[in-house]
Amino acid sequence: MQRTPAVPRSIFLIMFCFQWDVLPEIRERVTIIILITAEEIHQLQELRKKLLRETCDGNRDKFTEGKHSLDDLRNKELENLIVDDKHCIIYCSIPKVACTNWKRVMFALKQSKPYPDPMSINVDLVHKIDKLIYLNTFSKTEIEGKLKHYTKFLFVRDPFVRLVSAYRDKFLRWQDEYFYLHFTRDILRLYGNLTNPPETVEEASVSELHPSFYNFIQYLLDPQTEEKRPFDPHWRQMYRQCHPCLIQYDFIGHQETLQQDAGQLLKMLKLEDDIKFPPSYENMTSPSSVPDWFSTVPLEDRRKLYELYEGDFRLFGYKRPGQWLDY
Repeated sequence: MQRTPAVPRSIFLIMFCFQWDVLPEIRERVTIIILITAEEIHQLQELRKKLLRETCDGNRDKFTEGKHSLDDLRNKELENLIVDDKHCIIYCSIPKVACTNWKRVMFALKQSKPYPDPMSINVDLVHKIDKLIYLNTFSKTEIEGKLKHYTKFLFVRDPFVRLVSAYRDKFLRWQDEYFYLHFTRDILRLYGNLTNPPETVEEASVSELHPSFYNFIQYLLDPQTEEKRPFDPHWRQMYRQCHPCLIQYDFIGHQETLQQDAGQLLKMLKLEDDIKFPPSYENMTSPSSVPDWFSTVPLEDRRKLYELYEGDFRLFGYKRPGQWLDY
């Protein structure tokens, strides 16, 4: 049997970090090698942070939207940062990037030892604004002190996979009256050629009426969308929610290596023996399904969409999906 030539570990590490294509015969070996030692995971983490710093330095005004320091951030712009004073942790929550399970962990850590299993905590509970402590509830001096001394982390995801996940969750599952009334009806009317969409989510559900994925993309690309109101957090750019060019994060996790990164983070926080991050669920949007979704989106709109989310791709080390943009 022909053997695959040996390749240095460092090359595997870089290939994985930047989401480069990997030959099928060595793809499994890449995963195995990345999981071998904590030192290699640490190196991957340093690469992510180095890339973030260099990308920020190269185009700071673009990625900070003209803000020069934390003083320029409005209180509203810190609403994603969750604080745990007991363990000196700050977590920047990004919807559609395992945020429910991380909120469960943050809620569990507020309790007394032994901490409850995060999976035992009701989903609705952790999404209530008064059940967790947010950074924007503190004074300016306290905010500065916590950002300086606490361990800060966030988790990110391939931007296009995240958009598919947001579409599936908010427009294909008939369970949220808020999203139907505030988004779905307008999308159906403006891009789905429906003059008078159903008034309620129940009526739309009976007729199985929902916007197409392309309708959703049209909505995102329409310049008037953000003129009327800011993007909803489920599809707002990740860097605009966590401000990584103004806040120096100590740990950057990726959804694609969620369990591995979560374990490493809890170890770094010296919590690995006290609490376990919940397992991934089966219905999670897979990167392999993304080409099927984007096949309905014209090439020119795909290119415009990349420009809209280019900051997330570049800052967090995700490869530009040239196979969808260049032909």
